[in-house]
Amino acid sequence: MTVQSMSSTTNKVLGYPLNAWYVAAWDHEVGRKPMSRRIADRPLALYRTETGQAVALADACWHRLAPLSMGKTVGKDGIQCPYHGIVYNSAGRCVSMPAQETLNPSATVPSFPVVERHRYVWVWLGDPTKADPDLVPDMHQMSSDEWAGDGETIFAPCNYQLVLDNLMDLTHEEFVHSSSIGQDELSESDFVVTHDGDTVTVSRWMLNIDAPPFWLKNMRDKFPGFEGKVDRWQIITFQSPSTINIDVGVAKAGTGAPDGDRSQGVNGFVMNTISPETAKTCHYFWAFMRNYRLESQLITTQLRDGVHGVFGEDEAMLKAQQEAIDANPDYEFYNLNIDAGGMWVRRLIERQLATEGRLTPVP
Repeated sequence: MTVQSMSSTTNKVLGYPLNAWYVAAWDHEVGRKPMSRRIADRPLALYRTETGQAVALADACWHRLAPLSMGKTVGKDGIQCPYHGIVYNSAGRCVSMPAQETLNPSATVPSFPVVERHRYVWVWLGDPTKADPDLVPDMHQMSSDEWAGDGETIFAPCNYQLVLDNLMDLTHEEFVHSSSIGQDELSESDFVVTHDGDTVTVSRWMLNIDAPPFWLKNMRDKFPGFEGKVDRWQIITFQSPSTINIDVGVAKAGTGAPDGDRSQGVNGFVMNTISPETAKTCHYFWAFMRNYRLESQLITTQLRDGVHGVFGEDEAMLKAQQEAIDANPDYEFYNLNIDAGGMWVRRLIERQLATEGRLTPVP
């Protein structure tokens, strides 16, 4: 893969589109007790009604901006401000005020569209008339009976676009994750970048190679005592503005995996969706899903813990990178061939921001 233009680009990051679905929380995190989470610079109060519907309100009371997340749920769908007791319904309209019967008609707080899908609670912070549930990114493996797995949330002390860069170029595994999933063939192998609409795909195949430790263990989980060469694949798919699903796996070399027959291998999906918190912090929701040995909770836990360790190495690098960017605000990034996918990601984000009239670099 060759990038025709190897020009430098500013390291000043862009903002985040608002007309998009972002994960606010795992579904199990949101309950009757209100919780707070900041998404795209917007503090949110999240809770469930008595019927179990997830609600996202601005986390600031109309009266004196006290955080509603510090309050409590009341009635069928209400939340009560912890400071002076004003109660709002799930639409954000005041339904009760202390010491007076007449309700001020301006007493409202913003309420945001919410969709529950793929084990996540998604929130739309932009124009509510454009909040089409069909625009929720496809992460069906998260809730399919044909896949098993689990994941976690990483609070990453960096701009969300740095996480996207990290996931779109997996050659860093050779250096950052050398003891688990990295190997020399990552940077030696060719790759193909395609883009269409709001997606970018980077595909890489490594044929007739030794399996790195992580994948050798997984092959032996399915094929006890496995030895020999494998064909390995990484197919990274980005959906704007912040979801990346990575089709990964290995199969016995020469058994047809590049042509679609993966029966002699193990296949996983690394599900990633990153919700910006501020210009320098983000919530990184991830899971590892597999389509083999679905009954084994042991394998689910081992995979989750193994990926946790790998992503912990990424977290340390991303933190250091953000600190270096902060210390060198005028420095320009330079692009290599391996950055082709990430460059297209940034173009799509720029396109979304331009459509919203918000294409301004974050200082």
